[in-house]
Amino acid sequence: MASPVDSLIKLHSRLRCVANGRTDVNALRAQRNGAVRVASAPRPNLPTMDEVARRLPGEPEAGDVPAAKEPPYQKRLSKDVEVNVFVLFNRDNVRTPKLVTRRNGRIGTATATLAQLRTLDGDPSVQLIELGETLRAPDPRIGTSIPGPPADSRHAVLNRGTVKIAGQEVSLDGIGEKILVGIVDVGGIDFAHPDFMDDQGNSRVVAIWDQGGDAFDPPRLTVTGGKTGPSTGYGSEIGKADIALALSEAQAARVSPHDLAPQSQRMAASHATHVASIAAGRSGVCKRAKIGAVLISMPEADLDRQASFYDTTRIVDAIEYLFMLADREGCEGVSINISLGTNGGAHDGSELISRWIDRSLAEPGRSVCVAAGNSGQEAAQFDGDVGFWSGRVHASGRIPAAALRRDLEWVVVGDGKVDLSENELEIWYGAEDEFSVELFTPRTAEGPGRRIGPVGPRQRIENVMLADGTFVSIYNVLSDAKNGDNRISLYLSPFLGQPVKGISAGSWKVRLTGKIIRNGAFNAWIERDDPGRTRIRSHWRLPSFFGPGTFVDNSTLSSLACGPRVIGVANLDEAREMVNVSSSQGPTRDGRLKPEIAAPGTDIVAACGFDPATQWIAMTGTSMASPYVTGVAALMLSLNPRLTAAQIGGIIRRTSNPLPGSSYEWQNGAGFGVIDPQACLREALRIAQPTEDLTPEFTL
Repeated sequence: MASPVDSLIKLHSRLRCVANGRTDVNALRAQRNGAVRVASAPRPNLPTMDEVARRLPGEPEAGDVPAAKEPPYQKRLSKDVEVNVFVLFNRDNVRTPKLVTRRNGRIGTATATLAQLRTLDGDPSVQLIELGETLRAPDPRIGTSIPGPPADSRHAVLNRGTVKIAGQEVSLDGIGEKILVGIVDVGGIDFAHPDFMDDQGNSRVVAIWDQGGDAFDPPRLTVTGGKTGPSTGYGSEIGKADIALALSEAQAARVSPHDLAPQSQRMAASHATHVASIAAGRSGVCKRAKIGAVLISMPEADLDRQASFYDTTRIVDAIEYLFMLADREGCEGVSINISLGTNGGAHDGSELISRWIDRSLAEPGRSVCVAAGNSGQEAAQFDGDVGFWSGRVHASGRIPAAALRRDLEWVVVGDGKVDLSENELEIWYGAEDEFSVELFTPRTAEGPGRRIGPVGPRQRIENVMLADGTFVSIYNVLSDAKNGDNRISLYLSPFLGQPVKGISAGSWKVRLTGKIIRNGAFNAWIERDDPGRTRIRSHWRLPSFFGPGTFVDNSTLSSLACGPRVIGVANLDEAREMVNVSSSQGPTRDGRLKPEIAAPGTDIVAACGFDPATQWIAMTGTSMASPYVTGVAALMLSLNPRLTAAQIGGIIRRTSNPLPGSSYEWQNGAGFGVIDPQACLREALRIAQPTEDLTPEFTL
């Protein structure tokens, strides 16, 4: 039986998988997929994924799954399931469809029901419709002891005194006051923390857009002439006046200021609070900046996630809001930090989120820093250490000639028997080549695994149900619309019907065979699971990874950090004078030298949010390194607001210092070396000086 999706030709393969699913299947999928949301659950007693996991041990073994009695896809496209999508248009000047809510050149974003995708697909101006990438929850390592407050002198040299340039001294008094530091993160912002207070007792947090909140009205856009435009339509904006009122009334009311200006996220040791403290707290790098925050809605509860969006289209909304907020506050520049990541896509800067950000960064006075990611570990560091599973997400190689083959080992862990999470693998290779692909199920005591395929160029299989209940989809796409290269996408999905059945754990084998070979090089990435959100201490949601003979220990950088104009930041362990073992590595797939820079990110003491008993906490991760660079970029913009993102990145690279034993050459893990903040400030002033005219000396 044909699926209603068969007639839709512009949907990216990941979106096709969702559109092909029944509503009850997508209701469970939405608990783990940030770009899928169910408006109304199809059954009131729908279990959460955690509840499903609790029941798994008593279920029959994998081989006992009965054959499906109905198609594994919708008989019609659902009106109950909504998706966040990017829309790629054919040209810049085509009209914007009504469903598209935000537009930046050829790229738009939309929230649509699956049924509405048919309208977008039929629009002749639309070239591609792609599901937003699910954002992965940050996973810093938390310090085991409670630290004391940072020294008052920390970063003081960057915020007072003078900088000498061209024989003149430029005062640093007041540096950063006209800059907005933007934080895109999760966990809530403790705007009442002492680290965010100015000398008059006012919070320097000027606004919080809580994308999952409902305590206040959604933010309104600012249009030409500074007038207020339409609402963004979702979330809650806590403004400067709301924060000031909460701070002034809380003591008299004997409540927390956060009770008077509530956020949907208020986690002890909040990640967003810690990150903001590093970039712009009184103990941070840019101590006087205004702070604006956007909280991505990433609830802990499965059913709350089912009704939430937390994907890369929300990052687009967050960035555009922070640009608007900077204008509204009369700021001369805005420096934004993103310590969230994804691992999907070509890792070459062609992803639509990266293209959107790059276009926005063409204007001066703007900078975006992105954490490189914590997927750098490739081997166990001690007995029982499984951190390397998150590091073995990349493979690469070359097929030297047609008819030759290359096998990749894809290890699914789960609880040792099954895995309830969806697993995704993408293989990218050049437009000059053509591959076919086969997938082999894990070997068992009864014999070798089953072969699925081969799937040749411009062929696909969708939602094929195996005997153990696993659904397999394989797409072999020529000439991807974003970069012109070829892509093979493989998806392993659990059976989310009744009874729910997980994917068989073990070593799956992916076989690539050359059909037409002129180059033969390929790269593959596994989209990482989000293993830290379940309350069940079991292994059913641990990430899949490449086997020991397959993974390649480089190019593990978050795909968000691969954009040409964003600054990708690695985690420096200052005490050991080396890059932290968990820090993700470059280069990008197209050979660009990212990450650009390493900054302190190991055992960083900063504000501990929403915990009256503990004001400070130490965390480790690229999430801590990136806001350090964000703060430096904010100081640079304060001294020279005309700097572009490209210039800021260039200065940071040019002034960096190599690690001990290294040269000035770019390194996979450390980039161009360790950031030198003082040198960055001097150089920001230097390039604002008039060029020296040597012409008279050479007049003949």
